[in-house]
Amino acid sequence: MKASTLLSWLRRTPVAVRVDLIISLDGFATTTDQTPEAPMGADWGRLVEAYVATKTMQERVFKDTSGKGTTGVDDKYAKAYFENVGAEIMGAGMFGLHSFPHDPNWRGWWGEEPPFRCPVFVLTHSPRPSIEMAGGTTFHFISAEPVEALKAAAAVAGGKDVRIGGGAGVARDFLKAGLVDRFHVAITPILLGRGIRLWDDLRGLERDYAVCAETAETGVVHLTFDRSSERARWQTIS
Repeated sequence: MKASTLLSWLRRTPVAVRVDLIISLDGFATTTDQTPEAPMGADWGRLVEAYVATKTMQERVFKDTSGKGTTGVDDKYAKAYFENVGAEIMGAGMFGLHSFPHDPNWRGWWGEEPPFRCPVFVLTHSPRPSIEMAGGTTFHFISAEPVEALKAAAAVAGGKDVRIGGGAGVARDFLKAGLVDRFHVAITPILLGRGIRLWDDLRGLERDYAVCAETAETGVVHLTFDRSSERARWQTIS
């Protein structure tokens, strides 16, 4: 299915496509010094520190229900990250296939009860059987271009949003194809100097969106690119 055909189809559905990412001040989403012991790189902890500290992430990801965690601006966006998501699309690296590509028993690095609680489509050149996890997450491994992956995810999202989970390369592919309705990026005030840069080949992206910014108490800047008003107009006239 061509991107133009998919966009026409999406305009007749209530499905919205979202991206949420965390990047450094110089635009990197991950570094290039990953190891099996530090699969996201040595600076990953610094990059996501403010998000990890939120009450929402402590509860949803780390299963800490003691009430521990921050409740400010960062937590507001952490809550929004999990709201109204019916399906997710992610790259093989985000699942963890790059760490154990030949292990048929590898179940990802999200634990036995991942925080997604919905169908997750993992993009890979080596599809494998689906994995049903505790808590409502089922990982499906598919070889597909963004348009085909989005159609598969939208079909099982139950009218809720489809979230493009990352990494940066996957998110960039969907943004370049014009398939994203709402894009939230949290900019952590640290410099990484190398890695996978989000903004490459996205010149002029802002022209298609209403853009707003909010700075958290931690210094993290939350940028939101939104064209939901345009989607609402499409649905009205379709």
